[in-house]
Amino acid sequence: MYQTDAASKCNGCKSKDRMALGCPFITCAIKKKGVEFCWDCGENESCEKWRKHRKAGKEYDSFKCYQKLENDIAYIRNYGVQAYNEQQKIRENLLLRLLKDFNEGRSKSYYCIAATVLDIKELEGALAEADIKSQSLTIKEKAKLMHSLLDAIVLNRGYQLRLRK
Repeated sequence: MYQTDAASKCNGCKSKDRMALGCPFITCAIKKKGVEFCWDCGENESCEKWRKHRKAGKEYDSFKCYQKLENDIAYIRNYGVQAYNEQQKIRENLLLRLLKDFNEGRSKSYYCIAATVLDIKELEGALAEADIKSQSLTIKEKAKLMHSLLDAIVLNRGYQLRLRK
């Protein structure tokens, strides 16, 4: 939702629209406990809401926030929000490359999830390999190649890039 120019564009968890929706994490952290987010909460490790969402993210939900929520919070706790935001800018630039060079018009959601779930080095490696192998390919062939490279990483690492219904 961030990579759209439509009215449905996501402006972040603390945007006016998202705050109005009542996200359980935002409600608990900001409204009830007065902290930035779960990484600042002393009950983080024992929180039942947090445990349920970690489990759901690993087993059922393909929503990026839930797949990597535990890792993201651990990263922020160790390195800070600024370092995390810098990582997100790198991911955004990699996503923009995926969309520009390998999107045949049907892969936007897939690439958006890949850019947020895969490790940065994995994304960079897939892009480098695809750049070499795709020089004379059509856009459909480029997309197919990129999907095969990302699918191989997913298979090896146990990620979920497709929406689970």
